[in-house]
Amino acid sequence: MRFVIIGAGRVGLRTARVLAEEGHEATVVDNDPERLERLWGERLEIVDVLDGDGSREEDLVEAGIADADAIGALTGDLTTNFVACMIADAYDCRTVMRADDDYYQEIYRKYASEVDEVVYPERLGAIGAKNALVGGSTRAIADIAQHLQLVEFTVTEASPMRGYSLSELELPGGAELLAFGKEGEAVDLPHADDSLERGDRVVALADFDVLGDVRHLVVGAV
Repeated sequence: MRFVIIGAGRVGLRTARVLAEEGHEATVVDNDPERLERLWGERLEIVDVLDGDGSREEDLVEAGIADADAIGALTGDLTTNFVACMIADAYDCRTVMRADDDYYQEIYRKYASEVDEVVYPERLGAIGAKNALVGGSTRAIADIAQHLQLVEFTVTEASPMRGYSLSELELPGGAELLAFGKEGEAVDLPHADDSLERGDRVVALADFDVLGDVRHLVVGAV
């Protein structure tokens, strides 16, 4: 998937890196000269950082908004975040807007119906922001190590394993099944004779390199 992230601060850059480490494309837009100079000096290899204003359509177009699946407006400025989301909505992107402080909840709530999701990265962290951007049937739970993540997958109609038992679920090397839950029930230790049906959840520990393969097995091509 392709994402545009507005704001190269701690939250925005970390979210972009998490996305890129999982094999997605992420472009970060920021217009702070000192921050840009520092980031370009680091020679980031997996994340593109562009000099631009997230509230200007031409800058978002340069960042690739026309081909993006979602935009994460993750700056500390409400106006910039909201305008960026409104521009992205015109390009049929999923829109995620950052909120920072409970004091402003009433203000953000007024805009909530205009965006797909409002996130509070100070509480959720970068993983929460990443989950909101990706949406769908895959939810990261925690980063265990630099290239290891705990992820919850939800079985869909498109899953090639739907109808099979857990004993028949052969995960790729670098991935391990940790827990399983039927739709509407809490996750628990997996049992070999449990069947995989739509809405069931599979929790796996997987290397970033095989997350896509695990997702294809459990979720399917959705």
